[in-house]
Amino acid sequence: MTEVREREGRRGEYSLEPKKNGGTEALEKKAPLDGDGVSVGDGKGVKLKRQVGLISGIALIVGTMIGSGIFVSPKGVLTQTDSVGMSLVVWLLCGILATMGALCYAELGTVVPKSGAEYAYLWTLGPVPAYLFAWTSTIVIKPSSLSIIALAFGAYVAEPFFSGECGPPQIAIKMFAALAILLIVFINCASVKWATSVQNFFTAAKILALIIIIVVGFVKLIQGEVRYLSPSVSFTGSSTNVFAYGIAFYQGLWAYDGWNQLNYITEELVKPYRNLPLAIIIGIPLVTILYLLVNIAYFTVMSPEELLQSGAVAVTLAERSLGPMAWVIPFFVCCSTFGAANGSLFTSGRLTFVAAREGHMVEILSMVHVKRYTPFPALAFQSFIALLMLLPGDFETLVNYFSFAAWLFYGGTVAALLVLRYRHPEWHRPIKVPIVIPIIVLIASVYLVIAPIIDEPALEYLFAFLFILAGLIFYVPFVHYKYELPFMKHITVFFQLLLEVAPTSYFETEELQNA
Repeated sequence: MTEVREREGRRGEYSLEPKKNGGTEALEKKAPLDGDGVSVGDGKGVKLKRQVGLISGIALIVGTMIGSGIFVSPKGVLTQTDSVGMSLVVWLLCGILATMGALCYAELGTVVPKSGAEYAYLWTLGPVPAYLFAWTSTIVIKPSSLSIIALAFGAYVAEPFFSGECGPPQIAIKMFAALAILLIVFINCASVKWATSVQNFFTAAKILALIIIIVVGFVKLIQGEVRYLSPSVSFTGSSTNVFAYGIAFYQGLWAYDGWNQLNYITEELVKPYRNLPLAIIIGIPLVTILYLLVNIAYFTVMSPEELLQSGAVAVTLAERSLGPMAWVIPFFVCCSTFGAANGSLFTSGRLTFVAAREGHMVEILSMVHVKRYTPFPALAFQSFIALLMLLPGDFETLVNYFSFAAWLFYGGTVAALLVLRYRHPEWHRPIKVPIVIPIIVLIASVYLVIAPIIDEPALEYLFAFLFILAGLIFYVPFVHYKYELPFMKHITVFFQLLLEVAPTSYFETEELQNA
């Protein structure tokens, strides 16, 4: 018989415990179900629906990974490696590392089948690492990434309306970026199906754009344009600075960022034990192959020097190869950035939602719309911060200095996998990756945290680290000692009535694979 224990929600900590039969204890609650399998009328809230299937899962991974970088300026890797050959090697290794990291997350996602990705898994190391991850991600990393993608969208949309060498003014770019964020948050708050349908459409559009570029490259290869790709030339002048390759990996991995996105919505996946690993195994290698072929295509049309000087590499390729049809590439870049922004908000909202549900954020952010079953407050909160980040002139540098923090948390998450293997070898693992894979990812994470600091030491890294630790100022009184401000309950009730949201109930069950 299935052992049952109710989850305490915001009042207690969450952990998985071993069952007598060697599996994992199920957390489950009996409640009436509506036609879509959503618990209703149980007196304790509603739950997010499982309506993200395999195709939508693949589209979320691929669509979030492929943003503007591969179209606009993939020159960061070439700048650090100093050769075409080594830049292609780095692109390949980045894809392999992303795949290995995602496989580790696939195992964790089936052992700890909660939304929130790193946040859910870092609980293995204790509540403090999980809280610091949520603090850093929800306040800086996630909303700033959304803002950068939206600004890229705004720049391409504004370009046709302003002629001349100066290009569109910043105010126009930011207005289009803000409109994109507002439209995306409306779609995501209105319906999960709307959001996944938008993601599917724009993912198909950006893959079509990459295929056009790849076809151009193949035509050029057939015509004999291989001068920069021959082995005797492509590796000439390769950098010998070991730590410079750390920066090159950062540049490449930025383009692969999103490989972990599906783990943020595990609770909304249909048949997660099946679809989570399948989407990862299909999605990330697909992106890796596309990225390699696109980079090869670029070098058939322009020299390394020309690529480094180009402000928008894909546009340069289109202007030289597509003639009057060159406009299709800027159009597809707009599609790509809009889709990436949609996927970014879709997943970051779930992180905020889960952190609030565990008591690490204010309670209103843990609530779900009673009719649409979307985490309305969490999505609105992330969008609000992203809109604020559009106001400064330049904050991309901030994201660069927080990149090392991302890999600090990635490494901690993989360490959590090893800890679970050691503490609970008897637990049932639907997916169990070879032990060498998490070890390699952990070593790579340590290198990626240390290398940029050694290669280009800057005080900003210290400031970023201090910001992460500053989260403890809020953790100690409000989480550890559970101090509640006297007016917070009134604010929560006000927004709950205004937004028509309700607390959620969350229970895990052994039958997740049949959900």
